[in-house]
Amino acid sequence: MDEDLDSIDWKILAELTENARLPVAELARKVGLSKTPVALRIRRLEEIGLITGYRAILSPLKLGLTNVTYLQVSMSDTREKALQQFNAAVRAIPEVEECYMIAGGYDYLLKVRSRDMAHFRRILAEKISVLPHVSNTSTHVSMEAVVEQNFSLG
Repeated sequence: MDEDLDSIDWKILAELTENARLPVAELARKVGLSKTPVALRIRRLEEIGLITGYRAILSPLKLGLTNVTYLQVSMSDTREKALQQFNAAVRAIPEVEECYMIAGGYDYLLKVRSRDMAHFRRILAEKISVLPHVSNTSTHVSMEAVVEQNFSLG
């Protein structure tokens, strides 16, 4: 993929990761091209799947979701069908901010946002522990976010 991108493409990506609402005219000025070539490059970056969408980034803290908990999940069955069932079910839990399949001593690592520990305990008991093929979980409560940011090229 890198060989298909030139320095202008990388500049466009860096600018859009900083501010996806940047008008094309302003973006064109920043990268040194006119509006039409920049618009065409953006469309190409979208078509090849490098830009997958645009969204508002909400503040979990302003929403009252100040409790961050990491959850190690071990599965009772790791055959493909069981993993697919778990994956589909965990995607439906809005409090799960991130979920990764992990190689090692457990099968998944989840990042869960909640209002407080009582709220987390309800999420764990009512939503996560009942997911398909979950055999056990281990909880790690975050005390402080030292680095927490959205991915960007800038």
